[in-house]
Amino acid sequence: MIKIAPSLLSANFSCLAEEIKRIEQTADMLHLDVMDGHFVNNITFGPVVVSAIRSKSKLLFDVHLMITNPAQIIPAFIKAGADIITIHAECRDELLPTIRMIKDAGVKAGVSINPPTPLEIIIPLLGEIDLLLIMSVNPGWSGQGFISEVLPKIREAKGLIERDNLSVEIEVDGGINIVTGKQAVEAGAEILVAGSFVFNSSDPCNTIEILKNL
Repeated sequence: MIKIAPSLLSANFSCLAEEIKRIEQTADMLHLDVMDGHFVNNITFGPVVVSAIRSKSKLLFDVHLMITNPAQIIPAFIKAGADIITIHAECRDELLPTIRMIKDAGVKAGVSINPPTPLEIIIPLLGEIDLLLIMSVNPGWSGQGFISEVLPKIREAKGLIERDNLSVEIEVDGGINIVTGKQAVEAGAEILVAGSFVFNSSDPCNTIEILKNL
């Protein structure tokens, strides 16, 4: 069954504990989009917020760092309670040492690529990571439309992972709904990040169940 990671970026930030409760029963993990205002033109939250909500949920915390120099702040997110930390292939830090720093701390490591970024950049890292996050929107803002041109990239990544018998999950983030979620799953996605589609629905738990059974 497909795993669903609701994106907290689309939740009501005035009542985060209540928003988390709305999805806790059926979600598999909580996706936390961290933006620094440099890597993308938006600022969200940092380790203090992650630490504050850690006691409010038993879900896996899937922390997505849209940060120019993630290595500097990763230890703080590990301390705050991150279960998975994903960095961008387009960041300025060296990827392999940063990935190993995450894994050496006992946390799962992921790498994300933006829609224009070729898959070839991260192929040498597939044996080192636990998660490959393929962005299906240009990162920075919630509520964007799904970029269908990423579907061949998902298929190619799935083929490489299966060919080499790697334990890497493919996560897709951006513009996910019933139609685009099905397309992503058919291409090889195993985890769907859904923000506004879940949190703006009248019954988020039921919406998550629908996505799980695409």
